[in-house]
Amino acid sequence: MEAKELRERVLPDLKKELLSLRKIQFGLRLQVKTQQLTNISLIKKTRRDIARIKTIIREKENVSSFR
Repeated sequence: MEAKELRERVLPDLKKELLSLRKIQFGLRLQVKTQQLTNISLIKKTRRDIARIKTIIREKENVSSFR
């Protein structure tokens, strides 16, 4: 997921996507603990996607508060 694509989305869609990624992250952590996850890099990718979405949500909220 690229930041350019995310900036085009509206705030409610971003929040839904964030919730979805957090659920995925939880599932990945469970898989690591039960030794079922073979591709550990998915955790890093998901964590970065979450951070990217949170940053864009914050940007959009700051812009809307100044208007």
